[in-house]
Amino acid sequence: MSEAGLKELRDKLDTIDNRLLDLVNERMDIVHQVGLLKAQSGGSIYRPEREKAIIDRLESLNNGRLNRAAIEALFLEIFAISRNIELPENVAYLGPEGSFTHQAAEGRFGAMSSYVSISSIKGIFREVHTGKAKFGVVPIENSSNGIVTDTINCLKEYDLKIVAEVVLDIHHTLASTCDKIENIKRIYSKDIAFEQCRKFLTNFGLNEVELIPIESTTKAAKLAAREPNSAAICPHVGAKLNNLPILFENIEDKDNNKTRFFIISNFENAQSGNDKTSILVELPDRQGTLVEFLTDFNNSDINLTKIKSHIVEGNSIFFIDFDGHQLDDNVKDVLQRHKDTIKILGSYVKEIKDI
Repeated sequence: MSEAGLKELRDKLDTIDNRLLDLVNERMDIVHQVGLLKAQSGGSIYRPEREKAIIDRLESLNNGRLNRAAIEALFLEIFAISRNIELPENVAYLGPEGSFTHQAAEGRFGAMSSYVSISSIKGIFREVHTGKAKFGVVPIENSSNGIVTDTINCLKEYDLKIVAEVVLDIHHTLASTCDKIENIKRIYSKDIAFEQCRKFLTNFGLNEVELIPIESTTKAAKLAAREPNSAAICPHVGAKLNNLPILFENIEDKDNNKTRFFIISNFENAQSGNDKTSILVELPDRQGTLVEFLTDFNNSDINLTKIKSHIVEGNSIFFIDFDGHQLDDNVKDVLQRHKDTIKILGSYVKEIKDI
């Protein structure tokens, strides 16, 4: 292509970029007007069901090269910028920076949000409960390791609501300053990450070196970056943040390793038409109560998608997900009938991906 032809295309791109900037600024002006109205009514600026409806509509209108993932990536960032220009709010996540929870938070709230790294799940709930953070992002389950008990315990203890879920693909790297694997004498990571990469460690003889479990895979990268003859099993982002060379990518045993996260806050979502509801259930200790409970949901045409049993403070409780919103007529009726045994954790837009 000639220089003149290339310049012509670049000029067209500049013109489009100028139009985009004007349109985004126009959108921000309207967002500001909406924000003023919501402030008067006490409504929340973050409306996941509204964001989903916008993305669904845009996908249905799309005739170009963008797929749904690209549309989501573009507009979720625009939504996040809109919220932060209108009302900057803290987002608490399970740290440190670069952790998978941090990645899940940034994927939903964008680069402009104010993030607060918290060292424990209970600490995140406490930050949101006291109002120091408007939102909290916590892991609820992993496809390989199951439900996160600390999150279940906190959902029972605190009167906060699940307002959204995020499902993240989990990929681990082996990162080290060592040029050769045989020079690695110790590996830092979370105990869960060691379990998720057991086959890789065995295949390369690394199961015989010292495996040191610590509280964070990102902290593992920090330690490995400053200690000779050490390595870390950590996220790609964690290695990059600590300038730690990556020796192997995607070393997890299962290629569909996913973690589901909850976004918690202090408000309820409206119905979106594609919702999921989570509840905790503590049933009387007598034979047949669980069967009766589940039968009642089945008779109300409610699809239960997850049932997990847990022991909390010595008592057996069930964590249950089902399709539908708590304000749907059939759901509302059955929840009312069992109100003495149910704690409603929240209704929220169902992720396209699930684990």
